[in-house]
Amino acid sequence: MDWLMVSQILNRALIAGTPLLLGTIGEIVTERSGILNLGMEGMMAIGAVTAFMVAYLTGQPWLGFIAGGLASGAFSLLHALVCVGFKSNQVVSGLALTMLGLGLSGLIGKPYVGKPLTTRFPEISIPYLHRIPVLGTSLFQQDPLFYFSVGMALIVAFLLYKSRWGLHLRAVGENPKAADAMGIPVYALQTIAIMIGGFFAGCAGAYVSLVYMPTWIEGMIAGRGWIVIALTIFSAWNPLKAFGGSYFFGGIYVVQYLLQPLGLSPNLLLTLPYLATIGALILGSHQARKSKKGAPASLGVSYIKTN
Repeated sequence: MDWLMVSQILNRALIAGTPLLLGTIGEIVTERSGILNLGMEGMMAIGAVTAFMVAYLTGQPWLGFIAGGLASGAFSLLHALVCVGFKSNQVVSGLALTMLGLGLSGLIGKPYVGKPLTTRFPEISIPYLHRIPVLGTSLFQQDPLFYFSVGMALIVAFLLYKSRWGLHLRAVGENPKAADAMGIPVYALQTIAIMIGGFFAGCAGAYVSLVYMPTWIEGMIAGRGWIVIALTIFSAWNPLKAFGGSYFFGGIYVVQYLLQPLGLSPNLLLTLPYLATIGALILGSHQARKSKKGAPASLGVSYIKTN
C-alpha cells in the first residue's frame, strides 16, 4: 500500500471537510434555538465572496476570513427579522435567503471572477506530532483555519452542554413558552443563535474561497450549504458528532477525483455527495428514532408570545 497516497487522500479529505464542519456548527446552534435556517447556501456564498474580495484587495487573508464571517452574520439578520421579528414561515425565509445570497454574491463578485489569491494562509506544523507516519502531515500540518474549526466545534459543544447559556438555548428550542415563563429572553437568544449560525456559515464560505479553491468563481459553494443541513440531522444536533460526518463527506469529494481515471461518467461522479446526503438523512432519521432523540421540539415553529 502506498502510504504517501493514503496520507495525501486523508489530507485532502480534511481540507474538503473543514467548511462543512464550520457550517454544521453554525446550523446546530441556530436549530438548537428552534429556528430552521435553509439559507446556508446563500450565507456561505456571501461569506466566500466577501472574504475573497477583502483578502484580494488588502493582501490579508485573516482580514478576509473575519470579514466573510461578519458579512454573513449581518446577512443572517434578514432571517432573524422575518422569522423572529415578523414570525413568518421559516422555510420560505430560508429559501429566499439562499436565492438572495447566491444572486447577490454573483453580482458583487463579477469583477473578481477567476482572479487568483496571491497571499494565502501558511501551514502550521505542530512540533514532533507532524512527523508521525501517515497521520502526521494530515492532522498536524494544516492551515490555521483547520485548527480553528476543530477548536470551535469543541468550544460550541462545551457551551451547549456545560454552560448556563447553552442550557437556556436548548430550553428555548424545546419549549419556548416554558423558557419565556422562566424569564429567559427567547427572542434575543434566537436572534443571537441566527447570527452565530450566519457567522459560521460565512467562515465556511471564506474557507472555500481562501483555502480550498483560492479564487472566486460564481457557484463555487456547489451545494455545500444543503449538505451542511443534512449533516446537522446526521450529527443529531451535536457538534462533536459533526466531526465524523464532515470529514466523511470531505472524503466523498476527494473520491470523485480518484474515480475519474476509471472512465466513469463525470456527471455520475458529481452526484456522489448528494447521494451520500440522502443516505445521511436516512441514517440520521433512523438513529434519531432508535435513540428517541430527535430535532428540538419547536424547530421551525415561530414562537408568538401571549400575555
